Amino acid sequence: MCDETCRLPHMASNLAIDQHLLERALEVSGESTKKAAVTKALQEFIARREQKLVIELFGSLEWDPDFDYKTERQR
Repeated sequence: MCDETCRLPHMASNLAIDQHLLERALEVSGESTKKAAVTKALQEFIARREQKLVIELFGSLEWDPDFDYKTERQR
């Protein structure tokens, strides 16, 4: 079990990670541990993929030019 702030179970993993990539990740991330660098890399990877999904939605909604958001705020 993780510490009290997380409360999620975590599983230990043994991964064969390219040493050069790991060293670069440590260097560019500014993190002091391999675990922190990999965690940050995974978080940024997920965020980028989620942003890509949002970007794909641009232009897919129909816009009503007569909609008056100021009037709707007063309701």
